[in-house]
Amino acid sequence: MASRAILSCLVLATAKELTKETWDEAASGKTVFVKFFAPWCGHCKKMKPDWDKLMMEYEGSSNVLIADVDCVGSGKSKCEEVGVRGYPTIKYGDPDDLQDYKGGRSFNDLSTFAKGLGPSCGPSTPELCDAAKKKMLDEFMAMDSAKREAMIKENSGEDEMEKLESGFKTFVEGLQKQYQESSDKKDADVEAIKSSGLGLLKAVQNYAKKQKDDL
Repeated sequence: MASRAILSCLVLATAKELTKETWDEAASGKTVFVKFFAPWCGHCKKMKPDWDKLMMEYEGSSNVLIADVDCVGSGKSKCEEVGVRGYPTIKYGDPDDLQDYKGGRSFNDLSTFAKGLGPSCGPSTPELCDAAKKKMLDEFMAMDSAKREAMIKENSGEDEMEKLESGFKTFVEGLQKQYQESSDKKDADVEAIKSSGLGLLKAVQNYAKKQKDDL
């Protein structure tokens, strides 16, 4: 019991929870494997011990960062920036070009995946890019800073994502309204049937049958 308590303390002490403000410094020059979570999420709670263990194993690694981001706490703005829509969301890769992790969530699955993490296509490792990405990388590198900044702002998709969220919300509200209207109509129709005397008619019929059977 004591050793388990000590291990838990060590995990908590070494766990890396990032925010938008600490992201760049912590992730610089590393391949990342990050869990974006909400403290109340049941699936997040279930995988927390395995994820904490994985974080502890890679604590101090010079090229791989295993970390957490609390999407309803201090890391909320980072989650919004990378487009997190559900919990837990796990992403990996270049800190500025995260990819969705779609593998298993047991410790063995996560650990096996983490062992295969390494440098990916990027400005510091152009040799890892395929032909299409290498061409794109060269084009971006040739641009001046102001043009790159303008393109980032133009293509961030924040306005489009807001439109999508708003459209989805309107759709859901429409479904809820239809459901409520259908439910109200059903209740009214049921009440109309009851008020028509059907229940009383059945009662009389059953009573008459019983009286006949008793003769």
